[in-house]
Amino acid sequence: MTSLPFPGPLPRGARRTVAILGSTGSIGTQALDVIRRNPDAFEVVALAAGGSSLGLLGEQVAEFGPRQVAVARGSVPEVRAVLEAAGASMPMDLGVGEEAVVELAGCGADVVLNGMTGSIGLRPTLAALRAGSMLALANKESLIVGGRLVVDSAAEGQIVPVDSEHSALAQALRSGAPDEVERLVVTASGGPFRGYTAEQLRSVTPAQALAHPTWDMGRVVTTNSASMVNKALEVIEAHYLFGIPLERIDVAVHPQSMVHSMVEFVDGSTMAQVSPPDMRLPIALGLAWPHRVRGAVPPATFAEPSSWTFEPLDESVFPAVQIAKDACRASGTHLAVFNAANEEAVDAFHEGRISFPGILEVVRAALDAHSGVPEPSLEDVLAAERDARRLAQELITRQGDAA
Repeated sequence: MTSLPFPGPLPRGARRTVAILGSTGSIGTQALDVIRRNPDAFEVVALAAGGSSLGLLGEQVAEFGPRQVAVARGSVPEVRAVLEAAGASMPMDLGVGEEAVVELAGCGADVVLNGMTGSIGLRPTLAALRAGSMLALANKESLIVGGRLVVDSAAEGQIVPVDSEHSALAQALRSGAPDEVERLVVTASGGPFRGYTAEQLRSVTPAQALAHPTWDMGRVVTTNSASMVNKALEVIEAHYLFGIPLERIDVAVHPQSMVHSMVEFVDGSTMAQVSPPDMRLPIALGLAWPHRVRGAVPPATFAEPSSWTFEPLDESVFPAVQIAKDACRASGTHLAVFNAANEEAVDAFHEGRISFPGILEVVRAALDAHSGVPEPSLEDVLAAERDARRLAQELITRQGDAA
C-alpha cells in the first residue's frame, strides 16, 4: 500500500461499481451520501444490511437501484414486501441469511465497502478478496479476528482502510519509503472517560459510555471507544495493514480529533493527516483509492485561533491496548478470543449484568483460559470464537452472582 503514489483526483468518467455491506449503519449511510453527491464517479450495484432497519434499506434500494440485495436476518417475503412498498424496482437478486451476505460480498464489484459491525464481517471480507474486488475496510474486527488469513488472502494494495486513523496513516506513509518509517502514532479522542480513575470507572453507566464527545457511532463501537478496546483493535489493525511491529505503534490521546494519526520517520520528521472529524473523507478515499474525491468534506480552517493537545494513554486505567498486543503475540487465535469475549461482555454491560471494568475482566479471563493455535485455519478461528463466547457467558454469570 505504501508504494502506490497519489495520481490526483478521481478522473471524470471513471465510474466504479460499489457494493456496500452494512448499508443501513453509520458507515453505510455516509458512504451512500458520498455516492449520492458523486453519481458520475460511483454506481451502487449491491447492498447488504443486517435486517433491523428494513424501512431504511427499502429507501436505499429505491433510490440507488442495486442489482443485488442481501439481508442477514428475516424472510424473503418480508423483505420483498418492504422493498416493494418503498418503490424499489423488482425483480432483483434478493437473498436472506448470512450466506446471502457472503455471496453478495463476492459479487465482483470494483469496490466492496465492508461497513459491518463485529466479527460477522470476516467471511464477507474473505469473499470480497477472493473475487478480486478492492476492499474498503471499515469492519476492523474481520482483520483482527482473521489476522494472517485476511492479509495472506489480499493482493498488494487490495485492502484500503476506511477507519479515520488508518486512512490517515495510509496518507502519511506516502511521505517516505517503507524502510524510512520509524513509528506509527494512532490518535485517540480519549472517549467520555478521559481523566477518570480506575475507581471512577466502576460506577459509570451505559448511557455515559454511549456519550462519545466526537463521533456518532453504534452501540458496540461507541462502548469500545469508551473502554479503549476500539483503539486496541486499531493498533492491531495497523500492525497487519502496514507491517509495522507492535512495539513501534503508539497511542496518543488527542481530544480535538483533528489529527487523525501520525507517522514518525527515521530522520525525526513526523507527518500528520489533519481534517475535521467527518467520516465521509476516509470513506470517499476508500471508495476512490488511490484517487481523491473533490469536496468530500469541508476542509479544516485556520482563520480562527485554536489549540490542539496531546497526552499519553493512561494504561493503568485503560489497559485494553496492552492486552490486545499481548494477545496478538500469543497465537493466531487469541485475538479472536479477545474480540468475541469483548462483544459478549459489552452486551452484558448494557444489560446491567456486569460493571464497565467488568468488560475487560471478562476478556482477560477468557484469554488466560485459551491455549491458542499458532497458524489457524478459518475453521480454527471460528471455533475459537464460539468457545470464547460460551466461556464469556459463564464468566459474566459468575460476575453477576458475585456482585
